[in-house]
Amino acid sequence: MAIGAFRKRGLRSDMAEFARWESFYGIVGSAAGALIGLQFVVLTLIAERPIRSAEAGATYSTPTIIHFCTALLLSALLRAPWDTIIFVAAIWGAIGFIGAAYSMNVARRMRRQNGYRPVFEDWLFHAVIPFVAHVVLAASAVVASTHTREALFAVGGASLLFLFIGIHNSWDAVSYHVFFARPKEDNQRQDAGKER
Repeated sequence: MAIGAFRKRGLRSDMAEFARWESFYGIVGSAAGALIGLQFVVLTLIAERPIRSAEAGATYSTPTIIHFCTALLLSALLRAPWDTIIFVAAIWGAIGFIGAAYSMNVARRMRRQNGYRPVFEDWLFHAVIPFVAHVVLAASAVVASTHTREALFAVGGASLLFLFIGIHNSWDAVSYHVFFARPKEDNQRQDAGKER
């Protein structure tokens, strides 16, 4: 009987911790969803530009959408009415393990592709920080039942990291396409305008 009372008290405290995060995940999830839509708009607008390297595009664009989708998925998972933290922690732990493997695959693809030579910032925001965020996510799942509050802060931090990584990478990609990867005729028109 004492164990049953302890479990009920533990469940109530887990659920109280979840409830305190409701507005945070409402904001993060809404932002991630809006930015996913914006990515589709941007890709549609630059679709008419000549492709310099489809391999480089897939290497850098797809992970950005994955980061936004991860933030959105975590927000939805943590706003669902769970009875206990164990099941949701198992799900976010699986997301962390799969994401860490995916981050290593992205790093491998970055090294192999020939369309764009990555610089330190590219390695940092496309491989290193996402890998760390996924590892934090996986590790927080392991301690979620004993350190619920800390685990939820780790998941919240990882969610925010995925959102910021996606924003940085989106901005970086758009800047690259606007300022560096312009078609030759655009550059010639711009040069002719300067001469006038």
